[in-house]
Amino acid sequence: VHGVVPVDPAFIRQQIEVVLGDIGADALKTGMLHSAEVIATVVACFKAHAAGVPLVVDPVMVAKGGHRLLLSEAEMALRDTLLPMAAVLTPNLPEAEVLVGFPVRVEADMKRAAEKLMSFGARAVLMKGGHLEGDRVVDLLVEKGGVHRFEDARIASRSTHGTGCTLASAIAAGLAQKMSLRDAVVRARNYVRRAMETAPGYGPGH
Repeated sequence: VHGVVPVDPAFIRQQIEVVLGDIGADALKTGMLHSAEVIATVVACFKAHAAGVPLVVDPVMVAKGGHRLLLSEAEMALRDTLLPMAAVLTPNLPEAEVLVGFPVRVEADMKRAAEKLMSFGARAVLMKGGHLEGDRVVDLLVEKGGVHRFEDARIASRSTHGTGCTLASAIAAGLAQKMSLRDAVVRARNYVRRAMETAPGYGPGH
């Protein structure tokens, strides 16, 4: 992250209303929402214009380098107002720690954190385990009906910037196509893993 420029919430509202009022949406996905005011705007627009549309909330709060991206009041607004609208929440482990208030370092912590996040109102949580130690990556999809566990070999790659955002977007695409959440997650994970395996390696960063 080299810089952050906030967008006027009134302009964000106009963008959402123009799109939803014209072509509508079969699924929605949020990424980094900079301030509590922006989050309030997004929540109000969704309630007014997209009630019942599946919402994937990617709680982008912590950058790859550990930099906190949201103001503290925005973190609380995300937890208290946006999270309860989520069909699925897709935190990585540092983001989950911010939301639940306890360390998430091993698989048992992931399940406990997911259950805590569901107690805040999210209907399902995909806990992304990329920050776990070891050469295996475990993700947990926790729904009211149970836990789906995904385990794969870790891909040795620095082409990982944007993978969380891409995963959440791919899940939203699956929900828009009326796939079940589990099937949407399976396809999205395969898509992102394939992208990492075949990445051309542009630039020297993440």
